[in-house]
Amino acid sequence: MTPTPHNDGSGAECVEHSYHVVDGAAEKSRISSLSGILRTQYGVTDEALLTALSALGEATAHIAVLLTNYVEHTYVGTQNASGDDQLHLDIDCDNAVFAAIRASGVFSVAASEETPVETVVGDDNNNTGFLLGFDPLDGSSIIDANFSVGSIFGIWPATSEPKGILGRTGREQVAAAVSVYGPRTTFCIAIPSHSSVAGKDATTLEVTLVKNRTEWEVSRPKMTLAAKGKVFAPGNLRAANDNEAYGRLIQYWLKERYTLRYSGGMVPDVYHSLIKGKGVFSNASSEQAKAKLRLLYEVAPVGLLIECAGGTTTHEARDQSVLDIPIDDLDQRCGVCFGSSDEVAIYKQFMFPSNQPN
Repeated sequence: MTPTPHNDGSGAECVEHSYHVVDGAAEKSRISSLSGILRTQYGVTDEALLTALSALGEATAHIAVLLTNYVEHTYVGTQNASGDDQLHLDIDCDNAVFAAIRASGVFSVAASEETPVETVVGDDNNNTGFLLGFDPLDGSSIIDANFSVGSIFGIWPATSEPKGILGRTGREQVAAAVSVYGPRTTFCIAIPSHSSVAGKDATTLEVTLVKNRTEWEVSRPKMTLAAKGKVFAPGNLRAANDNEAYGRLIQYWLKERYTLRYSGGMVPDVYHSLIKGKGVFSNASSEQAKAKLRLLYEVAPVGLLIECAGGTTTHEARDQSVLDIPIDDLDQRCGVCFGSSDEVAIYKQFMFPSNQPN
């Protein structure tokens, strides 16, 4: 019988689902390859940030092992703050991230969808390290069908005065990343211009775990979203039943013969747009189908990936980049639209009252 894991931010490893036996020996080579790529090819010179991103790369490698070796998909009997039933796997993945960031020594505070409190992960509480918001396993509801799933990470800088995650905006992130676990294990990183040497533009890139899981290799040097792209992924589709504007927008996409690409997982659906270089992802809400995406754990980090790739983001009901929405609550939720700039503009025409077509 699988022992019940605890999501307390300690990073404790499940005795029945160890990843260090498989992954431990290659840790140095993975860290060296990823930090070398970011330093030499993308102008990231902040050693602490290189260490932080390498730690998330390690968490990604460990989660990939957990997913490969997990056969049972059993529930713990608890729910996270979002009301989702928690799998043992959710908590094991959560602990894998906490273990990696604690070992790195460059993070001070972290909060996750599964551990939704500001948890001290450094040696002290002086806010000398980075702040992290993350979703360790996005798509756990579709994992039993063996669909691709992912992890989401947003990194905020420390400040000279005591300040946690609350009150920040996504615009302040020094980097963000998503991991995708499918036939390959990939790590997609957004590096805003203020996190690299002068003269470097904001970049979204992809690296892939290769050579029997011992190294990261650049697989897409620069991911860019074109202005147009007739591919759509309509999240929270049930909201179209009582959100008339959303219903009209869905009908527009169908009438204009857009290609549907939707799995039910935010990471694979947004990632599809990044890989193809075009498209639009929406997740609107209604009175009967409330917003589910969390600003801290999902929206802000993915928003940075999209905007660093030249795309556009907006709040579902007002013309505001998701990167400019203050994080007022760790469980704060909102509807969104991400993607190609012209496609997001069409979303706004239908969804914002002042812009709706006749």
